[in-house]
Amino acid sequence: MVPVERGPGVPRRRGPLPYLLPLLLVGAWSCVTCHSSPVEDVCLAKPRDVPGSPMCIYRSPGGKLAEPEGPASQMRLPKKIPEATNPRVWELSEANSRFATSFYKHLADSRSNGENIFMSPLSISTAFAMTKLGACNNTLKELMEVFKFDTISEKTSDQVHFFFAKLNCRLYRKANKSSELVSANRLFGEKSLTFNETYQDISEMLYRAKLQPLNFKDQPELSREIINDWVSNKTEGRINDVIPPGVISEFTVLVLVNAIYFKGRWDSKFSPENTKKEPFFLKEEKSCPVPMMYQEAKFRYLKAGQVEVLELPYKGDDITMVLILPRQSSALAAVERDLSPETLNEWLSDAKETLLSVHMPRFRVEDNFSVKEKLGQMGLVDLFDPDKARLPGIVAGGRSDLSVSEAFHKAFLEVNEEGSEAAASTAVVISGRSLNPYRVTFKANRPFLVLIREAALNTIIFMGRISNPC
Repeated sequence: MVPVERGPGVPRRRGPLPYLLPLLLVGAWSCVTCHSSPVEDVCLAKPRDVPGSPMCIYRSPGGKLAEPEGPASQMRLPKKIPEATNPRVWELSEANSRFATSFYKHLADSRSNGENIFMSPLSISTAFAMTKLGACNNTLKELMEVFKFDTISEKTSDQVHFFFAKLNCRLYRKANKSSELVSANRLFGEKSLTFNETYQDISEMLYRAKLQPLNFKDQPELSREIINDWVSNKTEGRINDVIPPGVISEFTVLVLVNAIYFKGRWDSKFSPENTKKEPFFLKEEKSCPVPMMYQEAKFRYLKAGQVEVLELPYKGDDITMVLILPRQSSALAAVERDLSPETLNEWLSDAKETLLSVHMPRFRVEDNFSVKEKLGQMGLVDLFDPDKARLPGIVAGGRSDLSVSEAFHKAFLEVNEEGSEAAASTAVVISGRSLNPYRVTFKANRPFLVLIREAALNTIIFMGRISNPC
């Protein structure tokens, strides 16, 4: 039996009518400096400063760590912990990477090879960590296992939230004026209900997720519009109508929302004068014209086995874009099938600074999907089952008739020559395409994988594939 501590006030399930918690994920992670918490800056807080504990706490069976998946030789990522980094925060970043690659594979398996994919695995992990605050019994166990939180050395599940706050501190303190990074978390709750005070306090302190009351019972459609407007505002109008009609109903109790918008400036910009229409090969026999950007510069690069790997830094070098391009004779599906955190780490560790001729398409990608089915395939079952879900730590009184009805995710990325600056600000223009005999050519004119990561912690913020940028 999985050891899960259950507080004395946790009632057993009763009543036939399930109440629903739609879970909405719009990119992201959150800045975590709270305003009403007694701790002014959670980035300086200690575990003892957290206001209370979740109603239930998971402990790994026998006090042992759950083992990550994979061959024995690849059980753990190398322990190159950055300076001044909490080891548990490093392990949480590793756990998020394991979840990212696992979830991506399930998502890719459900799509045709010609479809673009884009998501923020860190957003999904963060939103479900917020849900985990109120979970008990097997629901809590499944959340810990599916999101790989049980691979963290800290033995109890309540500490995961504190480490998420510390991880977010690292991510946001890395942000600089060269990157446009907008994120927010919010809880929208049925106004007639009283929510668990500890749940609210921890959510606000560690995730900066304030509770906003709405009238789901009498005005479900207006509530949907209010939430969608909030998301649109936080993402500068890039993400609209994240909640489809019919999702909010009189039985809705709580909606958890994560929103993010990111657009960074390249450390080495592409000159618009060098962007030309070129074919992008969707399949061997089929192509379409795309605006292909071009520049020559030194970047970290690796050619290994089936792939070429290129890392393009944004200003500040803290956040980078990684392109994984299958070799001409290889299929992207084969690369996706073999993808793992260990493989990614090995590629990035082995990449060397190389003089390159870089050709990559200018593109914009937006993706939205339900994560419910994919997480179910990964083992998160009880949370979505009205008869099995145990979420007594959310509403005051320990109500046991709550379940998550749906979980949506929406993310957006735009890649162009300048990033967030206008083309006129380009300082150095490379006119024409040289024939430098010493440079290596990286030409992304066929489907490729794309990651946006925080380099020091190796945290995967966004992940996807560009199969059709046309």
